[in-house]
Amino acid sequence: MAGMKGIVLSGGSGTRLYPMTRAANKQLLPVYNKPMVYYPLTTMMLAGCRDILLIVNPGDVEAYRRLFGDGSQWGINVSYEPQLKPGGIAEAFLIGRSFIGNSRVGLILGDNLFYGDSLPEVAGRGAEGKGAWVYAYWVADPTAYGVVEFDADQRPVSIVEKPKQPKSNWAVTGLYFYDSDVCDVATQVPRSARGELEISDINAHYLKEGRLTVERLGRGYAWLDTGTPSSLLRAAQFVETVEERQGLQIGSPEEIAWRKGYIDDGAFEKLIQPIRESEYGKYLQRLLARG
Repeated sequence: MAGMKGIVLSGGSGTRLYPMTRAANKQLLPVYNKPMVYYPLTTMMLAGCRDILLIVNPGDVEAYRRLFGDGSQWGINVSYEPQLKPGGIAEAFLIGRSFIGNSRVGLILGDNLFYGDSLPEVAGRGAEGKGAWVYAYWVADPTAYGVVEFDADQRPVSIVEKPKQPKSNWAVTGLYFYDSDVCDVATQVPRSARGELEISDINAHYLKEGRLTVERLGRGYAWLDTGTPSSLLRAAQFVETVEERQGLQIGSPEEIAWRKGYIDDGAFEKLIQPIRESEYGKYLQRLLARG
């Protein structure tokens, strides 16, 4: 969507992944064959977003800059803002306020992986929608998530963060889209008892105003977070299984940029040259040869 902005929230201390996160920021750890942050960033690209802000820990800005540069190699714009200390997911709208301006904005958590054949269309509906647009996913144990309750007409009636007695199994995922007024909403919502701006409170505000759309991701989609050693391993195994079976990559920014026309064949080939002897480079060469 032209003019839409995207934010990838990649801060946090990653304590649940300690001691791995002593060596690198959580979102720079590998999920099978790519840095974790590749997966959310490419989800934003699939949604049609070409102007992306990464919110990162102050000490990690240069590491991300080495990884992505300014994004021009993929036909996108990448910028960076530090988050001085964890302040909640919704704090992204305060940190990124000048970046967002008057644009619609997508926010994705840096440790979330989405997969599905229609993901570009699904994310695109949120990008092109109005008000707040979030996604719900059926999970076996919803007590660790924000949970959506639906009425008999399948309209959302409540969102409760980490309920002890969930009213449904529909968990809110880490992908959200909002109009630019979300920045004003974030200034109005009080911080929680733990001193953070909770994304569930933002969504509850839009729900109260009748401006919240909840799209359910059914069978055929995968939503994985990678915030613990076990979930990180499961995500890597998922990516390996799909890629080995199909011979197609998940979360490849070079491929997505080329397929969406952000870069032409010449720019694509230039990206391939330095890595042409790697398996990843050979994969990209096969794509280019097939046209």
